Amino acid sequence: METISRTKIVDLCRSKEFGTIVNVKGWVRTRRGNKQVNFIALNDGSTINNMQIVVDLAQFEEDMLKSITTGACISVNGILTESQGKGQSVEIQAKEIEIYGSADPQTYPLQKKGHSMEFLREIAHLRPRTNTFGAVFRMRHNMAIAIHKFFHDRGFFYFHTPIITASDCEGAGQMFQVTTMNLYDLKKDEKGSINYDNDFFGKQASLTVSGQLEAELAAMALGAVYTFGPTFRAENSNTPRHLAEFWMIEPEVAFNEIGENMQLAEEFIKYCVQWALDNCKDDLQFLNDMFDKGLIERLQSVVATEFKRLTYTEGIKILENAMSSGHNFEFPVYWGVDLAAEHERYLVEEYFKRPVILTDYPKEIKSFYMKQNDDGKTVRAMDVLFPKIGEIIGGSQREENYDKLVTRAKEMGVPDKDIWWYLDTRRFGTAPHSGFGLGFERLLLFVTGMTNIRDVIPFPRTPKNAEF
Repeated sequence: METISRTKIVDLCRSKEFGTIVNVKGWVRTRRGNKQVNFIALNDGSTINNMQIVVDLAQFEEDMLKSITTGACISVNGILTESQGKGQSVEIQAKEIEIYGSADPQTYPLQKKGHSMEFLREIAHLRPRTNTFGAVFRMRHNMAIAIHKFFHDRGFFYFHTPIITASDCEGAGQMFQVTTMNLYDLKKDEKGSINYDNDFFGKQASLTVSGQLEAELAAMALGAVYTFGPTFRAENSNTPRHLAEFWMIEPEVAFNEIGENMQLAEEFIKYCVQWALDNCKDDLQFLNDMFDKGLIERLQSVVATEFKRLTYTEGIKILENAMSSGHNFEFPVYWGVDLAAEHERYLVEEYFKRPVILTDYPKEIKSFYMKQNDDGKTVRAMDVLFPKIGEIIGGSQREENYDKLVTRAKEMGVPDKDIWWYLDTRRFGTAPHSGFGLGFERLLLFVTGMTNIRDVIPFPRTPKNAEF
């Protein structure tokens, strides 16, 4: 087979160089035809669009063509021509075909038929070859690029926080432990506590639940930073919205107060959604047509709409009024309750019909590091609530007052020995600062229209599931 430089299908689809000899490589999606001509739909992952390969059967050996089945990987040299068929502008008249790898039709699981999402999760190593997951994972890449570009263009520094940590400020029951010790041979002291002296770090260590506290330290030196990395929660939550391993984006900004924090969150999420609309048109159109007919319209409305800012207390009043008017919620509504997704979605989808930023939550349901308001009851927290998702961003102005922070940490059972380094930033040159966290996969659920968080990460980690 003559050596010709490969061209990606995404580039060939835009080409007007008809009559030239090109090379394309990829995986066969379908093959159909008659006794004279076959049509092979070839995809190389660069685009949702397939390249149609037109094969004149008289020019090729029958035995070789038999191996070109769905899933096979081939290389094709041929003439780029204007397509007469619907749905594509170009096609390739095959002159030479080389089979790199065949795929037995009896055992290759991705035959041309509909597959359930549950089945595709069982073959997560092959599901990127489907149209749906090709689109989702190209969009995942694009969202990652958008995030870095947004912060870089605004003078933020990308800061790498540790994945292994010896501090726990979110609740010990939700952390995965990291150890080199044989779990069947753990040494315990006279009180029955595990002795970590012989362990790798000489103390209990865990996978991080958040890079926030370390990012705050960086913000108090570099001004504006963001983290973007994997985080881990050992919650036994088997729901379509929870993963045990997921990615988080956490900006922290010195001198920002709660109003500027809300503005940053709104600008950030609109930027990411606009990036998807501008750079993922074909994939978005496919997902809109196949899964979520209102997807593109919903994305456009988020970019065009000003987010509603609302206090928690005002939100509770609206929910209580809804109940007294006959609306049924599964979970109770009262001042002090941690809102459920159904409450958040009522405010967004039914009452305001736009994204909502909820602020000033009761301090009892929020973390120790959030800045306390003068009323003694609420803190300067903020959650960004989105249609179909509920909470997509959680953040706050951080408590910069040393004495208030120490008191609140004690009240919530966070020992000084675990956060002495964090408290130091309040002892040495403290300053107002704010930040928030965005679960990357929650953002992807919104921009792709997928309904299960396990379908926007390549290899989902959930209770009783750590395959591949």
